[in-house]
Amino acid sequence: MNNLVILPLVLPVMAGMIMVILRNHIRLHRFLSLLTTTLVGIVSLVLMRQIQAAGIQTLQLGGWEAPFGISFVADMVAILLVLVTAIVTFCCVSYAFSSIGSQRERHYFYPLSQFLIAGVNGSFLTGDIFNLFVCFEVMLVASYVLITLGGTKLQLRESIPYILINMISSFLFLIALAFLYRLTGTLNLAHLSVRVAEIGQDGLMTAVAFLFLIVFSLKAGLFLFFWLPGSYGTPPTAIAALFAALLTKVGIYAIMRLFSLVFYHEPEVTHLLIGVLAAVTMLLGAMGAVAFGDIKGILTYNVVVGVGFILAGFASFTETGLRGSIYYLAHDMIVKALLFLLGGTILHLTGTGKLKDMSGLIRLHPQLGWMFFVAALSISGIPPLSGFLGKIFVTEGTFRAGYFWLGGIGLLTSLMVLYSMLKLFMNVFWGYTNFTEETEKGTTKGLLLPIALLTACTIALGLGAEGLHGVVDLAAAGLLDPQTYIEAVFQERYP
Repeated sequence: MNNLVILPLVLPVMAGMIMVILRNHIRLHRFLSLLTTTLVGIVSLVLMRQIQAAGIQTLQLGGWEAPFGISFVADMVAILLVLVTAIVTFCCVSYAFSSIGSQRERHYFYPLSQFLIAGVNGSFLTGDIFNLFVCFEVMLVASYVLITLGGTKLQLRESIPYILINMISSFLFLIALAFLYRLTGTLNLAHLSVRVAEIGQDGLMTAVAFLFLIVFSLKAGLFLFFWLPGSYGTPPTAIAALFAALLTKVGIYAIMRLFSLVFYHEPEVTHLLIGVLAAVTMLLGAMGAVAFGDIKGILTYNVVVGVGFILAGFASFTETGLRGSIYYLAHDMIVKALLFLLGGTILHLTGTGKLKDMSGLIRLHPQLGWMFFVAALSISGIPPLSGFLGKIFVTEGTFRAGYFWLGGIGLLTSLMVLYSMLKLFMNVFWGYTNFTEETEKGTTKGLLLPIALLTACTIALGLGAEGLHGVVDLAAAGLLDPQTYIEAVFQERYP
């Protein structure tokens, strides 16, 4: 057992509780937020090294052996996502120092962001599906408050569908858990894998799998994304960037985990359906990104496209496709946070999100313009940036699985994403400027450093892809081999 496994969950909870007690010490809140995310990142790197050297790391709380106790499991997929979460959170919180406003800081922005991260990390690391539900709820309750923080009319209006949809999905989650427990007698993920293999994934078990797919699709924005554009477009920039980078990714991870470890016996049914949903999601998201003429609309619909593309690679259920999904998932978390911070900075400077009302901003803010250009090329999959390799592997994986239609839709929507981002870049930054330093609504003071850090990350993720090759390969192999996960949890002792 390895006690480090639970630290990415415990550290944010402890930091958040200290901040709540010391409510008026905002400087302490800022310091603790950065310190906690840094420590989580360090712990993730240590665990990554241990996984490479000794295999999957586990922790059985209270010394209770699985499946009777509460299990936490750090395999390469989970710990890679925890590391990227720490990087994204560090940059978004840093951005918030100069943008979130003193009123929101006094009303618990920093502790709420820590509780949100605790739920996200817990979802990645839990080895029990009921605790996955608990961590989901911790994350969602924090997000309910964050989406309304500030209490503007638009925020309150858009928070209603967001909260209602997540309440419905949580209710369905509990129903699915009840059915699954009735059929298998366990909720431990490794034990579920053994039990479902013994019982067989018959019609009823596949129906339960579909119910879980509906639940996680609602949370990930897979096909059922009608709530996402409004919800992600209304909070302050730092919060919107956290949401875009992390919340849908937890739903994606849950689909990947459950349908590679538990419900993997009928891929011609379950994974084909995931592929169909991914294709429709990519097409609808890309059409929305192309059609909209404002920054928030283009960026939020690109979040939807990313969800579909990641799960397209997973639907192929080939090693190449899974490698592409994992690599693209890490890339997407970084680049979506980057784009939302860039978009929020543009809104802060101009006071408008409509493309027709702005131009030539690169003349006054060349650093901002070129960082946006890098982010636009990265999300579109232009080499050598981080989006390219993931798109190559996902497309190759879908072709190897015989899903030529899915790979073709992925390539088509990539071109549509490129068009939408170049449209945004040309309208906002190119041409004659209609702004001056005197007419701008805000300043970039304190905002460019976290944006520059994320830009450096997306460049490094592309140029340094060879360094991540072993990590991503190990993660993909782990998803394809459930036995490795089972042996790590039960320490070669089968129930």
